[in-house]
Amino acid sequence: MGDRESDIEHLERVFNEASAQPSRISYGALRLITQNFAVVIGSGGFGSVYLGKLQNGGIIAVKKLSSQREDVSYKQFLAEVDVLRRLNHKNIVRFLGYCADAHGEVMDVQGKIIIVEEQQRLLCFEHVPNGNLGHYIKEKSYGFEWSMRYQIIKGICQGLQYLHQERIYHLDLKPENVLLGAQMEPKITDFGLSRCFVGQKSTIITSNILGTMGYMAPELIDNQQISFKADIFSFGVTLAKLLLQSNEPLTQNWHQSLDDEDCPQMKMCVEIARSCTKRDPNSRPTIGEILHQLNKTEIMFQKVREVYEPSKDPQSSLFKV
Repeated sequence: MGDRESDIEHLERVFNEASAQPSRISYGALRLITQNFAVVIGSGGFGSVYLGKLQNGGIIAVKKLSSQREDVSYKQFLAEVDVLRRLNHKNIVRFLGYCADAHGEVMDVQGKIIIVEEQQRLLCFEHVPNGNLGHYIKEKSYGFEWSMRYQIIKGICQGLQYLHQERIYHLDLKPENVLLGAQMEPKITDFGLSRCFVGQKSTIITSNILGTMGYMAPELIDNQQISFKADIFSFGVTLAKLLLQSNEPLTQNWHQSLDDEDCPQMKMCVEIARSCTKRDPNSRPTIGEILHQLNKTEIMFQKVREVYEPSKDPQSSLFKV
């Protein structure tokens, strides 16, 4: 049996067994699984994400870091693998494996045939079928019942609580980094900027400020200070946009349009979002305190009779035939 076939079989075992550890996968195996990276299902500054199909019928997502940004992709790769290999939670996208290979391509350069070698760095994940939260907010006219939004809010909180208990700070939480599963369960993804903390230290000062403007905490921008409260600020902005059903930047008085809402749970979520986005990090709640507040209103939560899935809605841009 060739190395590619062996790698694919190993990946299939990881895919089928929830307790299995992520595996190293050859570049050749990933080219075969993705049909030479034929179908793009996502992209960003890091590179692109491709659809992969296993022989047992499983579907995966393969994130290929850009080879054009060697310094950034190398650091992101190491950071993301270090974080992802530690994670196992229903509200965190499942990590299946990685590839770190040098791959040579025969090329014609000014009439001379040469072999150009590139470092290939790829990450494999479970495929999450219903796009990301940013798409869901954008398509607010479809299936946007409050109970669905509450389910998403609660799931993000549970995933973030797990990360903070493991002393991992995400540092780029935003709607585009929350994927939605088959039952619209949220799964936090993209850990390229995340930090793992050891010992008793909970705050550090960094000179390398990366993130998404509009979601970055003020103390991170102004003082280069990293703590778990930076995630709380990002969660607050994400929560506010989900409540407003809008991807537009938040205004100072964003909550005023929601002040007349009758739903006690929604009012509670508005107050949570406001407290999370306070400028002083010491005034923001912990994720445990946020979940405690949500649980207090849980009895008022009414579940929808049918789960809406954009990938099955002909009116949605995510519809798949």
